[in-house]
Amino acid sequence: MSLSRAAAAFAVMAAAAAPMASAQTPQVVAPSTQGTLLSVSAEGLSEGRPDMAIINLGVTTEGQTAAAALAENARRMTALTAALRRAGIAERDIQTSNVSVYPQQQYVEGQQPRITGYQANNTVTAKVRAIDNTGRVIDAAVGAGGNTVNGVSFTYQDPDAQLDVARRDAIAEARRRAELYANALNMRVVRIVAVQEGGGFSPPMPMMMARMEGADAQSTPISPGQIETRVSVSVTFELR
Repeated sequence: MSLSRAAAAFAVMAAAAAPMASAQTPQVVAPSTQGTLLSVSAEGLSEGRPDMAIINLGVTTEGQTAAAALAENARRMTALTAALRRAGIAERDIQTSNVSVYPQQQYVEGQQPRITGYQANNTVTAKVRAIDNTGRVIDAAVGAGGNTVNGVSFTYQDPDAQLDVARRDAIAEARRRAELYANALNMRVVRIVAVQEGGGFSPPMPMMMARMEGADAQSTPISPGQIETRVSVSVTFELR
């Protein structure tokens, strides 16, 4: 059986006791029943514009020694984080995500690899809560010496609000289909016996970006788009 809102199966059975509870939560279970049980799985959906961007950016530098590469990296990274704060990013929203130093090697056939220098990388994750400023924040970081932007993702500052919309939509869909099945069976829905929620899913929307050598005069264009949030529920109804 396939429906536009969700792929779901239903089972109708005579019952004298309530079904056993699953280990998943949340769940609502009613007392024992005397009627016929109908189990419906349904999915709810909400769509909304994200209100927060998460940027992963930083500095890549090179030097003849690991110490030299790190020292130059530290200088430019200090300037980058200061630029982020000037652009309106709070200290709590800037978090180091990677610090690394790698030798750069030259390979010649028949010879051992030769180290020619070192590359240092330092990246931070910054949360942009004023999402319309995302492009300007990236430009400020690059203008201060940042040369690596690994990606931008979009999410909600309060994801539960969108999850609640999807939850209501899922319950309404389950109820609509229960009424349809009951009508087809010449019965009526008496009450809900059990409700079980599956996973809610609202993934951040990624936008990948590459290493940058400088900022353009025009602000970097950023399009947040919309995020889909989905919640699945399994509802058991009593029919008579």
